[in-house]
Amino acid sequence: MAPRFPSLSYIQEQVKSRSLTVTEVVEYYLERIEATKSLNTYLEVYTHEALEAARQQDQLISQNPEQLPPLFGLVISHKDVICYKDHGVQGASKILENFESQFSATALDRLIQAGAIVIGRTNCDEFAMGSDNSHSAFGPVRNAANPKHVPGGSSGGSAVSVQSDTCLVALGSDTGGSVRQPAAFCGVFGFKPTYGRISRHGLLAYGSSFDQIGLLAHNPTDIARTLSFAAGQDEYDATVSTAPVPDYTQQLKPQPKRIAYFPSAFDHPALDPEVSAHSKDFAAKLAAKGHTIEPVEFEYIDAMVPAYYVMTTAEASSNLSRYDGIRYGHRSAHAKNLIDTYRKSRTEGFGPEVKRRIMLGTFVLSAGYYDAYYGQAQKVRRLIHDRTLAILETYDFILMPTTPSTAWVLGDKQDDPTAMYLADIFTVQANMVGIPAISIPLVNHSNGLPIGIQLMGNRMAEHELLDFVRQISKKG
Repeated sequence: MAPRFPSLSYIQEQVKSRSLTVTEVVEYYLERIEATKSLNTYLEVYTHEALEAARQQDQLISQNPEQLPPLFGLVISHKDVICYKDHGVQGASKILENFESQFSATALDRLIQAGAIVIGRTNCDEFAMGSDNSHSAFGPVRNAANPKHVPGGSSGGSAVSVQSDTCLVALGSDTGGSVRQPAAFCGVFGFKPTYGRISRHGLLAYGSSFDQIGLLAHNPTDIARTLSFAAGQDEYDATVSTAPVPDYTQQLKPQPKRIAYFPSAFDHPALDPEVSAHSKDFAAKLAAKGHTIEPVEFEYIDAMVPAYYVMTTAEASSNLSRYDGIRYGHRSAHAKNLIDTYRKSRTEGFGPEVKRRIMLGTFVLSAGYYDAYYGQAQKVRRLIHDRTLAILETYDFILMPTTPSTAWVLGDKQDDPTAMYLADIFTVQANMVGIPAISIPLVNHSNGLPIGIQLMGNRMAEHELLDFVRQISKKG
């Protein structure tokens, strides 16, 4: 469906001209949340807080319009792995049942300070582990384009919150494509910045060397505007970049770009023929506009997913060891001693996919297998890293399909985890290298479901990437 409010600029112009109030914007989104409850998008809706924040902004508009915050009227949702002070955060898991955060994630707090209104927290795969948003303690999220199909994951709730027009921008997290893959499945823009561009403080950790907070929206300009306030150095995150944050909405001088693509990706045997055809057609259209589109050999396509899952499960097994039934979260009522408390609390609290990844990660880090698996995966990551950055020394961007197929029917891949993991085959590269990437909605497949395509840029090239997408997009 076409969004009621196409952009933040539209909302702000209408509000300033007194044709619209911020309260009316929030009320519309709350009505949409109620109308789409069957999609299971939200775990909690901040109805009263959002309305009160809207009323305060309307009052400020009438009394002192010159003092309006830069993001007034921006209604956002956030994934249930992003902390919001005095609100629940559970990672869609029973292990954090009834847990409330004592602080807000830096990115979310900065957006609130700039005037954004948070309307609710969205469902996701448990601890961001999954590719279809079916691994949640609160049930699966459904794709608004066809509720029989998955929305992608793990940020499926964030993607559907934008797709179903319940907010303007959504915050998700992207460890191996968890913003871009659901964006492609749901027909919206999904953006992952450079590793360290947005602070990870307040983001529940899955794979710490891969995780990044990302953004989903109807257009690249709203992503750029939101990023301008969410990004920047942070004393609470030692891995965050200290590079200055530009105004990402500032238009750059249009000029022809050099864009690489991998024939091994565009002709991959796992790629749906229609997705392949539309991806090639998109590349041809870019070439027709004067951009240089050239094939480049990249021999590591099929090595990326195995290496990615070895490393991220290893990091997950370490990160999730803190959820032990002692300090906070779920504690088993059936335990008889300390060891029993650990064992039963974690058994009862974690879902099957999280348990699978913890066990796999523990295995690859064990003394007898560390060198054979984790050590080898790190070497593969270095090869992928070096080769990708070498390509980006010659080319401005790399063009890839976002996903090998459109959204599958809910439940189709539950008995085959490997098939689900392979849904990330084209997205994990950006996280392994730490570069920015964006999924762009293309067209609908003959099955009626959205298709996306992906562009990756060099480190800290968010401005160039977002501006280029704005130039070539009909939804700039």
